[in-house]
Amino acid sequence: MKQRRRPITVLVAALLGTAVTARLGVWQLDRADQKRALHDLIEQRALQPPLQTRDLASAPAEAAQQHYRLVRVQGRWLAERTVFLDNRQMRGHPGFFVVTPLLLDDGSAVLVQRGWVPRNAQDRARLPAVATPSGPVSVAGRVAPPPSRLFEFSSQASGPIRQNLDLAEFSRETGVALRPLSVQQSAGPAEADGLLRDWTLPPSDVPKHLGYAFQWFAMCALIAGLYVWFQILRPRLGARARADG
Repeated sequence: MKQRRRPITVLVAALLGTAVTARLGVWQLDRADQKRALHDLIEQRALQPPLQTRDLASAPAEAAQQHYRLVRVQGRWLAERTVFLDNRQMRGHPGFFVVTPLLLDDGSAVLVQRGWVPRNAQDRARLPAVATPSGPVSVAGRVAPPPSRLFEFSSQASGPIRQNLDLAEFSRETGVALRPLSVQQSAGPAEADGLLRDWTLPPSDVPKHLGYAFQWFAMCALIAGLYVWFQILRPRLGARARADG
C-alpha cells in the first residue's frame, strides 16, 4: 500500500513545489514592474511645474496624484505642535525626523517634514533645539506621503517624541484640518535651523527583483527536472537495461 502511495505523494509534492516557486517568480517580476513604473512616475512628476499653496490636495485620492511633485507653500509654523519622530535614520545615523504643521491662509494645515536631527545620547528625553520662525514663511520641497510607520508596541502616542504620527489622529488632537499629504522640505541653509535634509526617494531596485525572480524560476525548473529524471527517465532506463541484460 505504501509503495502505491509513494509515487502519488512525490507527484503532489513536485506539482506543489513547481507551482509555488513559479508563482513567487511571477510575483518578483510584478514587483520589478511596479518599481520600474514608480521610478518613471517620480522622474515625470519632477519635471512638472511646482505646485502652489492653492493647488494642494484636500482629498486622499487627489493627494496620491501629487506625490513627488515639487511644491512651494506659504504659511505660519505651528511651532508648539512640532513632533519629533524617533528612530529615524539619515546617512546611516539614528535620530529624529522633525515634523511641524504649517498653517495655511485658508485655516487648514499641511504637515511638513522639516529635516533630521541627532538624538542626545546622554539624555534621550532631551529635545534638540530647532529654530522655528514665528512669522510668515515660504517652504519649498516635494510632496510626499505622510511619514512612514515603524513598529511600535502601543498605538497610543502623545507628547513631542513619538514613534509614528497618524494624520487623522493628529488632526483631531490639534484641532487643525490637515491636508492628506506631507511636504518634505528641500535642502536650505544648514546654519539656519541645523536640520539635515538628505531625503531619499523610493529605491529603484529593479535588478534585485529580477535576480530573485531568476532564482525562483531556476528552483522551479530544478524541481521539475528532478521529478522527471528520478520518477520517469531513470526508472525507464533501468527497466530497459534489465530487459537488455
